[in-house]
Formats: sequence, structure tokens, C-alpha cells
Amino acid sequence: MAALVEEILPPSLDATAEQPPLFDGTTRLYTAYICPYAQRVWITRNYKGLQDKIKLVPLNLFNRPDWYKEKVYSPNKVPSLEHNGKVIGESLDLMKYVDSHFEGPSLLPNDPAKREYAEELLSYSDTFNGAMISSFKGDTAKEAGAQFDYLENALQKFDGPFLLGEISLVDIAYIPFVERFSVFLLEVFKIDITKGRPKLAAWIEEFNKIDAYKQTKADPKLVVEVYTKRFLG
Repeated sequence: MAALVEEILPPSLDATAEQPPLFDGTTRLYTAYICPYAQRVWITRNYKGLQDKIKLVPLNLFNRPDWYKEKVYSPNKVPSLEHNGKVIGESLDLMKYVDSHFEGPSLLPNDPAKREYAEELLSYSDTFNGAMISSFKGDTAKEAGAQFDYLENALQKFDGPFLLGEISLVDIAYIPFVERFSVFLLEVFKIDITKGRPKLAAWIEEFNKIDAYKQTKADPKLVVEVYTKRFLG
């Protein structure tokens, strides 16, 4: 992977911001720095070295511009990708789209067994996120623990620190959520998700060595503030 130059991140656009040009030949990733779904596609872009090919357009989700829904992407969610005269959405689909339509290292293995397992883990990611969020109002240690045990077990299937052995879209699908949940659980519930889970601890440690990921990490204080308001308010 090419060495990464620290990217100067553009400011988030709010309701007063002008709309960037649409369909002028520039590929744009509409994102939000706080959003874990958008972070999936942002990491994929970075890892493939596409900083010059895919321009970030960050939005302020708490005061988003009307033109985004009206003219760019009617579901009014991030991420979305403007490419080849159309705008497409849904983070798991977009990760695969960026991986297959652009240059840079492939993030899905050729091995059929690994591909099959990749699909299983990707389709489980929504279940993982849903169970984690409901755990905040239930028996948190037990319910959240079961989800992190799932990842700990999954990390034992192949040799190497990542879910398929080497880094792939599967890891990138999970890390934005694990990042936020781990901060929130430690701060609010005093639960350390890595305790007794050496594979998970090593996985997080490996990710923290990857520049493509490090540049996308959310502000932990903001995560705690937003999650406390949203899930415990």
C-alpha cells in the first residue's frame, strides 16, 4: 500500500453551504465525520490510495443542507457516491463498488472459501450493530459481550490478525462500529471489550497501525456525547 500523506480534511457543510457542482466529472464521496457507515467507505477509499480520485464532501448531519436531499441523494443519508453521472448509496454496497471500480489493492480475496465467509460476516454486521445498540438498555455486559465473543471466534478461523487472515472489506465494515462501541462501553459502562479477547485486542492494535484508518477515526469525546444522547437519553 502506498505511503499516505496526511490529508487536509475539508470542513463539514451545513445548511448555509452552497452545493458543490453535480456531475461535472468529479467523483465525490458524501460523508459525515461522525458516521460509522460513511467511515467504511472512507477507509476503503484511503486504503486503495484514491484520495486524488474520490473527493470527500463532508456534511453536518445535525444541520444538513436541503440541497443534499433535494438534488443529490433523496434518501438524505450518508454515505453516497457520485460517480459516472449517478449517485449511489448504502455503505456495504459502496465499499464493494469502490473496491471493484477503482485501482488499488483488492480488498476481497480470490479464495472461494474466504469469499463465502466474507459474505456471511458482512451480512451479520447489521445484526451485530443492532444487538450492540439494544445492549445499552439491557444487560449490557452480557449482551455486548456475546457480540464481541462472536468477533473473537471469527478472528480464529484464518491465520493472520484480520478476519480473513489479511485485511479485507470485512474488517473495514466492522472497525468503525467497534471503535465507537469500545469507547462508549469503557467510558459509560466501564467495560473493556478486549479483556479476555486477545484476538480482538490484536485486531484493533493492527488497525491502529494503518494510516488509511487512523485518519478516519472519530473524536472519542464526541462519540460518547452523541451516543449518550441518542441511546441513553
